[in-house]
Amino acid sequence: MRQDYVHGYDDTESARLSDQARILESLLHEGTRYPGGCTVLEAGCGTGAQTAVLLRRSPGARFTCVDRSAASLAEAEARIAAAGLPAPRFRRADLLALPFTEASFDHVFVCFVLEHMPRPGEALAELRRVLKPGGSLTVIEGDNGSTLLHPDAAEAHAAIACLVALQRAAGGDGLIGRRLFPILAEAGFADVAVTPRVAYADAGRPDWVDGFVRRTFVAMVAGIRQPAIAAGLVGADAFDRGIQALLRTTEPDGSFGYTFHKAVARRP
Repeated sequence: MRQDYVHGYDDTESARLSDQARILESLLHEGTRYPGGCTVLEAGCGTGAQTAVLLRRSPGARFTCVDRSAASLAEAEARIAAAGLPAPRFRRADLLALPFTEASFDHVFVCFVLEHMPRPGEALAELRRVLKPGGSLTVIEGDNGSTLLHPDAAEAHAAIACLVALQRAAGGDGLIGRRLFPILAEAGFADVAVTPRVAYADAGRPDWVDGFVRRTFVAMVAGIRQPAIAAGLVGADAFDRGIQALLRTTEPDGSFGYTFHKAVARRP
């Protein structure tokens, strides 16, 4: 489903996505449960990290999960089977040309997908097409410009800026969280409501220090080291200093904050 997935598709990234889904479940999925018997489309399911959360939280709903990557779909199917969860319907499909008739689903769920798409408005219009009138759309995205660090460090922000630049060069937008309201409204959705979901870690929350800062965020930034250097965005030493500055926030006197954006809207 992702057009040019800047983080790559290797086993390390798959593990990072699993860690991310685990630590963020209560923060991001609060308020998202689907009633039994309803039909739900998960658009851009990737390797199934969010799929597993959805299935656990809404066991009676009927899920269809699509992605454009056959390898990701195979991994998602294996993940769900290994977890002993009921298998959704997996289909390979392009988010810009879904193989479903109009008004096929009661609800649509999208998480960390639009940020990778050159034309998110077109994708939202296609999702609106397959959603039933009155049905809900839930979109969750991050904003890589929202980090708050203590101790603050220019090197850390410079490393994060490399990620934003690479994503922009690939046609995506690592800052898309702050744009959810206007792009949903422009795509024709009604009753758009966006809420910030702040991930915060300090020494009093060691599970967040490890699960979110180290295993999710810093791992994500560290993963673009070679592409960032190859693109001439940063030197190796400067990038490594940025990673160390990010890790400095995990020490007993440090703290780390990041804002996700969750939007809920409906098709008129």
